[in-house]
Amino acid sequence: MLRRLHHEQPESFAFTPANLEGAKGQISKYPEGRQASAIIPLLWRAQEQESWLSRPAIEYVADMLGMDYIRALEVATFYFMFQLQPVGTVAHIQVCGTTTCMICGAEDLIAVCREKIAPRAHELSADGKFSWEEVECLGACANAPMAQIGKDYYEDLTAEGFARMIDDMAAGKVPTPGPQNGRYAAEPKSGLTSLTGFDSGRADYNASAQRASDIGDTIKRIDGTEVPILTPWRDKGANHKPAAPSVKQNEAPADVSAKAKAPKPAAKAEAKSVAKPAVKPAAKPVKQAAEPAAPTGAGKKPRMMKAPRKSGADDLKMIKGVGPKLEKLLNDMGFYHFDQIAKWTEAEVAWADQNLVGFKGRVSRDTWVEQAKLLAEGKETEFSARAKKGGIY
Repeated sequence: MLRRLHHEQPESFAFTPANLEGAKGQISKYPEGRQASAIIPLLWRAQEQESWLSRPAIEYVADMLGMDYIRALEVATFYFMFQLQPVGTVAHIQVCGTTTCMICGAEDLIAVCREKIAPRAHELSADGKFSWEEVECLGACANAPMAQIGKDYYEDLTAEGFARMIDDMAAGKVPTPGPQNGRYAAEPKSGLTSLTGFDSGRADYNASAQRASDIGDTIKRIDGTEVPILTPWRDKGANHKPAAPSVKQNEAPADVSAKAKAPKPAAKAEAKSVAKPAVKPAAKPVKQAAEPAAPTGAGKKPRMMKAPRKSGADDLKMIKGVGPKLEKLLNDMGFYHFDQIAKWTEAEVAWADQNLVGFKGRVSRDTWVEQAKLLAEGKETEFSARAKKGGIY
């Protein structure tokens, strides 16, 4: 399937303050250098905010994650959950057309969409409020036919009821998600034949529909204000750190042999007396190996500085690919200014690519030297302009 960016694009995109904080929370799940793992949740949050994914939104997210634009675009165009063209301002309706729903009346629902919204999928209605498409199985076969609107499922639909639902949404009403024929969940239409006491004390709706009704975010765009963005992992000490460097690259031969010779304890008492001394000495060389004081490797070592100039260090985070942690690493190595990096030769770039622990290849991949030359001259790069405007860091 050919998926391209829409021919009309907005001038810019930026997360709302709440969504920006939520995006940073998502990024905090991953260790430094692995932020690109957050690409799908951040693109999804951008789509929830604007209802579709524009090119500025894709590039904004790519900048936040230090990714090349093409890599973010590959993700956005691969997954059909991302809408690459404007959708209805009130609702984009996804009708399941796979076997069970088709047998139970999905084609009638699609006929309603053609009549009340637009003749073809992905076209906007005349008032711009609605759009629709047919999608593959959404996994609610026991409640066929069904449609997904926003994040919620509307099940056990009929053509008449579906048409009324669209009219209600156009009038500003929000239909309750879940089964539309009186069923609580996916029990038999004739009623329960077992677990008959299940009805007592239950809520008005099943858990999913009840939650959607309680928080009231059904079919709405999400700007982070209606529903709090939760990041429980931040409160539980779950901020990840990169794995310790491998023995091969960072430990001296003596340390490796010490580890190899350390006997495996057979019992707790033996573990205390044997394992503890063997592990302790090995920890020290690993820490020393992570220090950038005496790096080695291919290329030529660039000229370093003991401290920044009196005017203060440059904000190296204005270079695409340099985050807060990498900026600190560069400062620790003696790089504080754009013009230092701008003067790196090919051999010095090779050295830096080899010796930035945990960030190998980042210098040449993200064209630091070219960016630094412009920034050293007082000019803006596309990334630095976005970083200042959107407050990426």
